Amino acid sequence: MKKYCSDLTVKAVDHINEKYILLRLTQDEPLPEMLPGQFVELKVEDSPATFLRRPISINNVDVQNNELHLLVALVGEGTRHLATLKSGDRLNLMYPLGNGFTLATASGSISKRLLIGGGVGVAPLLYLGKKLQEAGQEPTFLLGARSKKDLLMIDSFKQYGRVFVTTEDGTEGEKGFVTNHSLFNTEHFDLISCCGPMPMMKAVAQLADKLGTECEISLENKMACGLGACLCCVEKTKDKGNVCVCTEGPLFNSKRLNL
Repeated sequence: MKKYCSDLTVKAVDHINEKYILLRLTQDEPLPEMLPGQFVELKVEDSPATFLRRPISINNVDVQNNELHLLVALVGEGTRHLATLKSGDRLNLMYPLGNGFTLATASGSISKRLLIGGGVGVAPLLYLGKKLQEAGQEPTFLLGARSKKDLLMIDSFKQYGRVFVTTEDGTEGEKGFVTNHSLFNTEHFDLISCCGPMPMMKAVAQLADKLGTECEISLENKMACGLGACLCCVEKTKDKGNVCVCTEGPLFNSKRLNL
């Protein structure tokens, strides 16, 4: 898939809460094709402490309004600087990078899918759910957070499928971790797609193996270049040894990894 390095215009910065923003970007020309699970490398201008680009998952692509959406966690100077952007500002992006989630089985049919996300890891699952719905499937989302106030974009997810929730403190949905949800006692899924904190993804992969369910996870290793040149994101796999997550991934079948 062709990659681009171009300036996009900030259409809006939606402040979801004190920890997260949604960047809505656009350009005059139609946006290129992007796959759910791919990411961008974003250059943060006017931030002296931010030398490297920041990898951000593609949250959604709104073809009708020609918008690219990026859900950003405000965790450092670079990302906090993004929260100060205004409509009309410009951002330089390298995109779309990496591979994408599995959209169909080898036979071409769409499997029954469970999409599991935690924290800002829910970001790429929204676009995946949208594309699956467009392909004729109703995906199931299982979203986890520490508390009700930490849940993100629940109403948006409900547009594309069933939504189940866990919170560690029990303030919304079932109390506990996603791997403890009662959904696993009543339904079987052909494929689990997962993104979130590594401990959560490891637990999901182990549960999937126990259930005999295929599982793919989206790694969030540090990625300075996004092109496989800097070797910051190297991950050891069982089949190919060390690979760059930014080019070989970020999506991997969990059986390929040492989890």
